[in-house]
Amino acid sequence: MSQPLWTVGGSAITHPALMARLAASDAVLLGERHDRADHHRWQLYVAAGLLAHRPIVMGFEMFPARADPVLAQWVTGALSEPEFLEQVGWATVWGFPPELYLPLFRFCRDMRVPMVGLNVARDLVRATGAQGWDAVPEALKEGLSAPRPSPDAYRRFVFELTGGPRPDRVATSAADPAFDRFIRAQEVWDRAFAIRLQNATRLPGAPLAVGIIGMGHLQFGGGVPWQMADLGLKNVQVLIPQDAGTAYAEGAADAVCTLPAGSEGLA
Repeated sequence: MSQPLWTVGGSAITHPALMARLAASDAVLLGERHDRADHHRWQLYVAAGLLAHRPIVMGFEMFPARADPVLAQWVTGALSEPEFLEQVGWATVWGFPPELYLPLFRFCRDMRVPMVGLNVARDLVRATGAQGWDAVPEALKEGLSAPRPSPDAYRRFVFELTGGPRPDRVATSAADPAFDRFIRAQEVWDRAFAIRLQNATRLPGAPLAVGIIGMGHLQFGGGVPWQMADLGLKNVQVLIPQDAGTAYAEGAADAVCTLPAGSEGLA
């Protein structure tokens, strides 16, 4: 990948300067579109830059927390790639080709970077969306605390991201109570990712937590960083990639990287 074009608050910054600044954070969250190989190459590029400054631990939305023992085996080199993908249940826990993510996984193995799963059981997400957190049985909650209600800007972002008002949708706006079910489910994911990243910062050596997470969970002041702030982690930085020619969306993230034109078509 060629040298990326970074902007912070709409102003350009060099890659080395940004990596040095981010190294003082509690967590750095790297957004993605799951089906974009160039987004995952970019995440690897950033993770390597951060590792040059301090130890890191990488948390992955792609894995449930129950997969942590398998992730630990992988990092030690105890599993082949086919064994790893089988034992982690890739075919059932994530719906995208493993080839998109294997460069990141190999990086963690080769550099002995600890990996942790951030996700939860689907039953918890469905139950919270349908009933609300307080009505969910404790046995389903995986030891998580109640999500903090999302700010309005994040609700609007998620509403538009999921199609906005349309003929087949009951909710007519982000403020519509009919949208509550969807946003409650989103908040469970956000809270789980936040808690598990917070736990990762407490590993020996106080590593920098690096989250590999879909962009829909990160932007416009809500999502995972919103939940992490509620947990007491204030210095959390959100980085997202964007395509060449895309206008900078103010407030979407702490730093934006414009990828080279045509990179989305490269495997």
